[in-house]
Amino acid sequence: MSANTTMRPIRETLPLDEAMALVRAAAVPIDRTERVPLREATGRVLAQAATAAFDVPPFDRAAMDGYAVIAEDTFGAGRYDAKVLRVVEKVFTGQVPTRTLGRGECTEIATGAPMPQGSDAVVMVEESERAGGDAVRIFTPVYPRQHVGRRAADIAAGQTVLAGGDVLNPSRVGALAAIGVFEVEVFARPRVAVLSTGNEIVEPGRPLGPGQIYDINQFTLTAIIAAHGGITVSHPPAPDTLPELVESIRVASEADIVVFSGGSSVGERDLILDALLQIGEVTFHGIAVKPGKPTVFGRVGDTPVFGMPGYPTSCLSNAYMLLVPLLRLIARLPEYRPHIVTLPLSRRVVSTTGRHQFYTVRVVDGTAVPAFKASGDITSMSLADGYIEIPAQTDIVEAGEMVDVRLF
Repeated sequence: MSANTTMRPIRETLPLDEAMALVRAAAVPIDRTERVPLREATGRVLAQAATAAFDVPPFDRAAMDGYAVIAEDTFGAGRYDAKVLRVVEKVFTGQVPTRTLGRGECTEIATGAPMPQGSDAVVMVEESERAGGDAVRIFTPVYPRQHVGRRAADIAAGQTVLAGGDVLNPSRVGALAAIGVFEVEVFARPRVAVLSTGNEIVEPGRPLGPGQIYDINQFTLTAIIAAHGGITVSHPPAPDTLPELVESIRVASEADIVVFSGGSSVGERDLILDALLQIGEVTFHGIAVKPGKPTVFGRVGDTPVFGMPGYPTSCLSNAYMLLVPLLRLIARLPEYRPHIVTLPLSRRVVSTTGRHQFYTVRVVDGTAVPAFKASGDITSMSLADGYIEIPAQTDIVEAGEMVDVRLF
């Protein structure tokens, strides 16, 4: 810790709902756009409406394998009173019919092939029988348009297929492919600068020295950011002197969001607080949650800045609660709604009154089994299936009580 920095305990904490409201209020939806190949567009947010330039399908087409016919020629057909038609052509998918049908004529046709001129229905191959030569017996009558996919039945020329702001899932990507789109204009992914602090932090892959630990938060944060529409911009560990930290924040603030992790609530965390106060502003310092109390949030210019706790579980839980909503708002993604299951708690849990607690659990044999160990233990999260929330005014959740488990 810098010599000119004094330890300042967090004397007042902000309720979680107020902290979340302040974080959300700092979100400015991204306006940068980029063009990406359609093959890479799943999960991206469309920047402008997509309009069809032609009909889909662009022609009437057979919806079944069989025979394209004039429906009236099949009226009265039955198993013992077949109608006999003459086959004048055979058309596969991707081919174009060359014959116009007259009365008493039909075209053998494959599913998806264009309907010949003059035809208005398809008899399924199962309801027919070749009679030798070019004759075919029809055993079932069909009505006009039966087994025919009509032109523009899916999309009409001039129709808006997708609106700007739509998130591209597989079916929407398919709709764009149907109208011939090869590249698509999407909003850029927000860039999130991630920095770790603390002299004890070492990047995985390097040998550990005395008193050192591997950097967990850089990797857990990167995984969360990627899962919620962002791109991580990794920075080297932040120095532990105020001038150098100020410069690190200044450089990192060129991103859309800055996330620091490391230090403690009254030690190195004060350095981040002091640096932020020097070149930006602090919105809040300390949240009434467990884990995750020593959290700083502010901004440098228009860039939101988080100072997350160094303990892996605290950092990760706050990332779920605070970073994810902010990131998704900036990325123009819809609110994240985790899958929730309601289960009985396997044993009593004692909480800290006055702090909203996120308590990790495993799902075992239809029950929620407490998994939380300590804020510094990543296995509190990695061995859990999800978490329950214990309100600030609740100090005990009894065994057997039904709880909502939000699954990871």
